Amino acid sequence: MATVHLRIGDLVWGKLGRYPPWPGKVVSPPKDLKKPRGKKCHFVKFFGTEDHAWIKVEQLKPYHAHKEEMIKINKGKRFQQAVDAVEDFLKKAKGKEQNSDGKGDSKGRKTPTKPLKILEEDDEDLSALKDPSEKPVKDDPHFHHFLLSQSEKPASSMEPISKRLKIVEEESGSTSIQAADSTAINGSITPTDKRIGFLGLGLMGSGIVSNLLKMGHVVTVWNRTAEKCDLFIQEGARLGRTPAEVASTCDITFSCVSDPKAARDLVLGPSGVLQGIRPGKCYVEMSTVDPGTITELSQVITSRGGRFLEAPVAGSQQLSNDGMLVILAAGDRTVYEDCSSCFQAMAKTSFFLGEAGNAARMMLILNMVQGSFMATIAEGLTLAQATGQSQQTFLDILCQGQMASTFVDQKCQNILQGNFKPDYYLKHIQKDLRLAISMGDKANHPTPMAAAANEVYKRAKALDQSDNDISAVYRAYIH
Repeated sequence: MATVHLRIGDLVWGKLGRYPPWPGKVVSPPKDLKKPRGKKCHFVKFFGTEDHAWIKVEQLKPYHAHKEEMIKINKGKRFQQAVDAVEDFLKKAKGKEQNSDGKGDSKGRKTPTKPLKILEEDDEDLSALKDPSEKPVKDDPHFHHFLLSQSEKPASSMEPISKRLKIVEEESGSTSIQAADSTAINGSITPTDKRIGFLGLGLMGSGIVSNLLKMGHVVTVWNRTAEKCDLFIQEGARLGRTPAEVASTCDITFSCVSDPKAARDLVLGPSGVLQGIRPGKCYVEMSTVDPGTITELSQVITSRGGRFLEAPVAGSQQLSNDGMLVILAAGDRTVYEDCSSCFQAMAKTSFFLGEAGNAARMMLILNMVQGSFMATIAEGLTLAQATGQSQQTFLDILCQGQMASTFVDQKCQNILQGNFKPDYYLKHIQKDLRLAISMGDKANHPTPMAAAANEVYKRAKALDQSDNDISAVYRAYIH
């Protein structure tokens, strides 16, 4: 979106991340809310949702000038309700102007002219849009910021996602914890005073470290190819010479690498993490690996008096950059709690799943479903072409139905454009499928859909697509 000059009170269309433009109003932020560093942005209150967000100026458009354009591309019910709320607001504002024309009262004195009110978080003008039980935002001591969030359909619904730490005990005895959601944009996190180490600066690790630094954490980084550390050193990170050095000098060391072998080598290899572990040191494994690898790493770390947590992440490079990952954690509950500010910086939600190994199991199941789904979408696109149907029309129809999602839209559009720049490596999703199938074998549970998808990805790898995005599985069907 083009940059525009705006002021408090202006009606706008605001776009945040992957979410669609939404009608809002530029308002004054709460006094205790700091503006994001290094970003020219405005604080926007969104109609019909009671959500707020700092929005970059280039992601804002004047409301009236672009109203017709936005209504054409957004058709959801909640979107229409938001537009209706804007129109109601405009009618009320017009009525106020008409009633503030300086008419005298019964004693001949003029009633003070009442200027158009600039809505703040607790203004009454939009009280019809609020839940009657909801407290005014700025009166909530836990309020820092609200972001847009997908709830029903990605193109038509938003909800607040800045939540307090919430612990829910399930009947099964396992515990899920939804931590405070992504604040990588708003600067509201109080960073831990613990020294943080991070090993592995790939697609996911780079975005994670960037957000940790932005939120004020003290971070020491290491990567197998040292040049990748340079950018983060410029942003304020410290350089660790070896994994052992990072683990010994930091209180909590995270790692995010490609596969089980890399995860084991990082801990058990020469100058590995294990050599730097001392009693009380924390190690957090964020790589997507098999439960057996997690069990092994947990045992060796705790044997040295260390504390272990697994915390693989669901998401992509873009979600990592945006601080919108989903974290699945398991192992030492106290480490999970110590990582609270770190998880808030890198993710929108985190879950604690109990004993070590559970997060690996859940992550493999999730990636098995995602990989199989992507292969099926690619199969549908190529079948449409083979039978003389428009692939774009297939996508348009798909995105209007029950399977509509940002994932489907983005991946299919990239396929049609021939853009396979990696957001999640194809070789990694194939690895996850393989590990999920193996996990199913050990549990004596059939995984025929995953097995079929795995063969398609193996063919794509044979066609030299390993380092492309998972959507490059499409090429397995056209060669």
